[in-house]
This record gives sequence, C-alpha cells and structure tokens, in this order.
Amino acid sequence: MKQTTFASAAWDKKGKVTRRERFLAEMDAVIPWKHLNRLIEPHYPKAGNGTQPMPQERMLRIYFMQQWFNLSDPAMEDSLYDSESMRRFAGIELSEDAIPDETTILRFRHLLEKHYLTQAIFSQIRTLLEQKRLLLKSGTIVDATIIEAPPSTKNEEQARDPEMHQTKKGKDWHFGMKAHVGTDKRGIVHSLSTTAANVSDFSQLPKLLHGQERELYGDQAYWSVLHRQAARERGVRYRVNRRPQPGYPLTAAQKRLNRLRSGTRARGEHAFHVVKHLWGFTKVRYRGLAKNTARLFSCFALANLYLLRRRLITPQGTCPW
Repeated sequence: MKQTTFASAAWDKKGKVTRRERFLAEMDAVIPWKHLNRLIEPHYPKAGNGTQPMPQERMLRIYFMQQWFNLSDPAMEDSLYDSESMRRFAGIELSEDAIPDETTILRFRHLLEKHYLTQAIFSQIRTLLEQKRLLLKSGTIVDATIIEAPPSTKNEEQARDPEMHQTKKGKDWHFGMKAHVGTDKRGIVHSLSTTAANVSDFSQLPKLLHGQERELYGDQAYWSVLHRQAARERGVRYRVNRRPQPGYPLTAAQKRLNRLRSGTRARGEHAFHVVKHLWGFTKVRYRGLAKNTARLFSCFALANLYLLRRRLITPQGTCPW
C-alpha cells in the first residue's frame, strides 16, 4: 500500500470530476494493457544490480499521455509534477515514486521507434477489434491528410527537412507530410502509410486495402477508370467519387451521385478529427518521416479505441479484453 499524501487526499474529496480525469478514466478502461505490455516486455531493460528501470507500464502510460495532450518530453515531465490526474493515470504517488525525467521519457520513445513497437501496438489493437467484430471488413474508405512541417531554414542544417515536401491544395501551398489511411465504413482505421506531402493519394491505394472489401469509397483523387474496371472484375463495388475530365464536366446525375457517396466517405475523416483537432497533431514534432510515422501509428491505434469507447466499456465500467 502506498502512503497517501495530503494533496492526494484532498483530491479524493473534491466535488467535481474534470474532463481530463473523465477522459483518462475512459481510456484506461479501453486500452488492452496486458496485450500491449506483452509486446514491449522483450525489448524493455531488465532490472539488475545497477540503476533500476522505471516500471514498463508506467512509461507506456506516460507515452500515451504525450500523444493525447501533444506534449514534448520536457513538457510531459512538468505535467507530471503539475497534474494529479496525470500522476494517477501513470500510477505515481509523489511521496513514494520518482517521476521520470525528460531523458527517461525520450529513451522510452526511442525504444518504441527502434523496434517498430508503435506499429505492433496498432496491429495488436486492430486484431483485438476484429476479434470483437468492431472492425468491419465489408467496405474500405481511403483518405489522406496533410500534416504541416516547419518551412523555415533557420536551423543547424540551414535547410528544410529533406523528407518533407510542399504541395498545393486548392489555392494554398503546404509543406510537410501526408498520412494515408484506410478505414472501415464507420471510420475505424485498419491501414496506414505515410509519404511526403507531394506524393499522390492514388499511389498509396494498394497499401490501404486489406483485400476483403466488397465496397471502396474515396474522393476524386482516387478515381481511375482502369482501377474501376479491375475492382468490378473482382466483385468490388466502386464508390469512388467521379472526377471530371478535360472537356467532359460532370453531369447533374454524376454530381448528385458524388454527394450521396460523400455521406459515407466523410466517416473516414473521423479519426483525422480525433488525432489532429482533439489531440493537436497538426504539425510534425520531429524531423524525418520515421519518427512521425511511429507517432501516427500510436495515435491512430488510440483514436480507434477512443471512437469505440462507448461500445467497449461495459455498464460496470470495465472492458473485457
């Protein structure tokens, strides 16, 4: 039993449950901790005679909070000192436990990146959702979003990130990367790839399909006559929005059909809303695609659980993983 501090006792008696506290409690209930810890355990430092490593699950919980609240390593350390709700989620009692410093937090993140563990976390959560029949395979929605990168050259290399690129969307230019996703018809992500921002959406289509689709939805960037014919030959209903050709504008009937399809296609953006607008991942934090891709895998895995949390949490407030 840990000794409770006066601050912790006062927190227990407060009259209001904050939104952060409620959110952390919901995510704590739906995350399959046992399965995820099993993925990380073979790569995590073992206790020896020297300095003892921080508890593995504590570091994973801190890493997840970094994604939800868009915190850097130093900001995460400061937040653990400032926020009782975050300390409780991490299982830290100030009177007995040491708070990981920013270097420890950074090393754990590098561990996940080095061994591709965030991709493994994404795959594990996808598998568990499939087993619970919460990830539908009847249809796939494909979509992409731009994540901005700093365009400035005022850095040590005096150059932009060479793995990022600029592209034009509408009338505006953007510099950064793209996250390409394949989702089911409810917006739950089952596939993810990343590229520089100037890479076409259509080029990533094969990576976003699981092969068991009976329907395919996408915006005009994915329209292809040849691909439409190939999909029909495989028995896949091609619901991609039709794109006008030079000299052949869309008819009124085709525009109406595009609007009808867009009602379903828009669900593919639900995970983007969670990751970019609720959790603040609108700009890259690191240089290069690899580190940002690792972060995206963890974010979309957690976004899937967030979108399905009402279905996962039982009336008793638990999730039977």
